[in-house]
Amino acid sequence: MTEATSPVPDAADHRKGPRRRGQALDAAILEATIAELTEVGYWKLTMERVAARAHTGKASLYKRWPNRAELVVAALRHRGGPPLAAPADTGSLRGDVLALLRHGATLLNGLFGEAARGLMAESLTNPEDTANLRARMFVGRDRLMREILERAAARGEISAAAISSRVVGFAPKLVDHHFLVYGAPIPEEVLTGIVDDLLLPLLSATSEDAAGGREAPSPA
Repeated sequence: MTEATSPVPDAADHRKGPRRRGQALDAAILEATIAELTEVGYWKLTMERVAARAHTGKASLYKRWPNRAELVVAALRHRGGPPLAAPADTGSLRGDVLALLRHGATLLNGLFGEAARGLMAESLTNPEDTANLRARMFVGRDRLMREILERAAARGEISAAAISSRVVGFAPKLVDHHFLVYGAPIPEEVLTGIVDDLLLPLLSATSEDAAGGREAPSPA
């Protein structure tokens, strides 16, 4: 017995409708992508289904986006998410990092989370198709985390020498891992545990090693 799949949305021949170009066609495709993502999820979303819903041909999609992953990311940006605001200044490193992780956890508990789960998994199963996407996926989030760490260094909470690319991505990647394994919502105790039991001790040890001239430990 085969698993039932949702039929491709019924659509009239796109060649018989009004011809759309440029931004109008782009918007129709991206809105159709959001609708498909909401209705069937990432793994059942196909270029064919999106084209049918948008009343256009698959060639119009592939001309703009080379694969499903790039299309979904473009649709999320079109919808205005995930928003990347300036990192909160709570007055402490712990408060700032928790604010960022809580914001990310909130985003994962919704449509963005559905897309993120699929995108992360597809980056492992189709590394060639998603190489460019992986390079861009976490640039904004890492920039915010680096700002938080640099602000903490300016306050004297940690040493500037403790800030490295691996440390910058450490806590957010642990949140991603928990989400991939257990899904959303992500409990508050998971976020506080990542910060209190792992990140802050790592930064403290790294700062002490830097001050003492010893080789700093690195995240596993």
